[in-house]
Amino acid sequence: MTEFCVMVLQSIFRSFVIALCALVITSCGSSSSEQVLGPRNEVEMPVDMQFGFNMIDFEVELDTIKSGDTFGKIMLSRDADFQKVDQAARQSRSSFDLRKIQIGKPYRILKSCDSLQRPAVFIYENDFLNFTVVDLRDEVKVYEEKHAYDLVERQLSGVIEGSLYETLQRQGIDQNLSQELANIYAWNIDFFRLFEGDKFKVIAHERKLRDGTMAGIKSIKAAVFEHRGETYYAFAANVNEKTLQTEYYDENGESLRRTFLKAPLKFNAYRISSRYNLRRKIAFYGNRTRAHKGTDYAAPVGTPIIATADGEVIEATRRGGNGIYAKIRHNGTYSTQYLHMKALNVKKGQRVSQGDIIGWIGMTGNTSGPHVCYRFWKNGSQVDPLQEKLPAAEPIAKALSKSYYQYIKLPFEQLACIPYPGENDLNSKPEITINNEDAVTSK
Repeated sequence: MTEFCVMVLQSIFRSFVIALCALVITSCGSSSSEQVLGPRNEVEMPVDMQFGFNMIDFEVELDTIKSGDTFGKIMLSRDADFQKVDQAARQSRSSFDLRKIQIGKPYRILKSCDSLQRPAVFIYENDFLNFTVVDLRDEVKVYEEKHAYDLVERQLSGVIEGSLYETLQRQGIDQNLSQELANIYAWNIDFFRLFEGDKFKVIAHERKLRDGTMAGIKSIKAAVFEHRGETYYAFAANVNEKTLQTEYYDENGESLRRTFLKAPLKFNAYRISSRYNLRRKIAFYGNRTRAHKGTDYAAPVGTPIIATADGEVIEATRRGGNGIYAKIRHNGTYSTQYLHMKALNVKKGQRVSQGDIIGWIGMTGNTSGPHVCYRFWKNGSQVDPLQEKLPAAEPIAKALSKSYYQYIKLPFEQLACIPYPGENDLNSKPEITINNEDAVTSK
């Protein structure tokens, strides 16, 4: 029995030792596993994101466009791939045409970080807000982008001295304001015939880049313009479902838009070189008196000509002194005609909307300089469109009038409180940042 007990004890001892070893091995394995899978102290790679690229990944060259520079010349002088440069130049014509780079504008070339340092990306700054990227890596890509920005609300005012352009320039106000005001009041005010002492107040939404740089006015929330003793209010109320343009209404809910634009060219793109005049002497015809039943808008060759109202193209051809022209019937009362085009962008029978490009400024037919002769028919007779009281668009719907009047109450009071230059310091007014949902971010 004694030997048997000893054997049993030895067996139990061996089993205990084996189990203990197994436990130790398992414990060691577990410890090893934790060391492998546990958290590590990883080194964070530096990041310098600009224009959608991490600049740390490239050798960066910063320069400005100089006289004689072209995109091709800049890139090929740095040993860029010729075929890709040529492909990019062709591809860019559908977005930002690289042939239009301007002297003095900054650009960046991102080069590979190897010994060759071949150009991989070309970044051209169109302006404070927009930039163009040419990516030559792998598949060639050319695209335009915008810097990230916030919208801030600003209050501006001015008293006309000279032109609107000169007034804004004197006060250091973004020139985009002139185009925005012209778009809003296009049917009410001739901005080429402003008077000394005319004045305006504006509540505008302006872009502010993340580095604090102001990058231009995006839109106008409300405005009031005093012209020749009359006051014109404008409040942004809704978006036209057809044109996707913001609609503006006055303090009575009447639309500022008319069924016809005052001119077939955008403001700042033209000047009136000759008005409707039944007793005008024309140099082209030996200074003989000959009725001029149109209004001439002078502009550079190639400037887009736009339809002043919705309608159907009833003529689109070339004939005699008219040169290349188009004629549009708008309804049973009104028709318009556009002469001396370089080329047409419409065909007979085509429907067009107000603002559509129907052709481009040229010098075809009897003309001594590039312009479009704009003719206006009412009930079959040619009349002066600048003297016509043109029909207005629909006012605010009656069902919405109550909410509209409530909506304009605050901006109406804000406009009343904005001082004109010299009355107070406008610059002391704080900027109001609009919610970041309206901010634009680079891809």
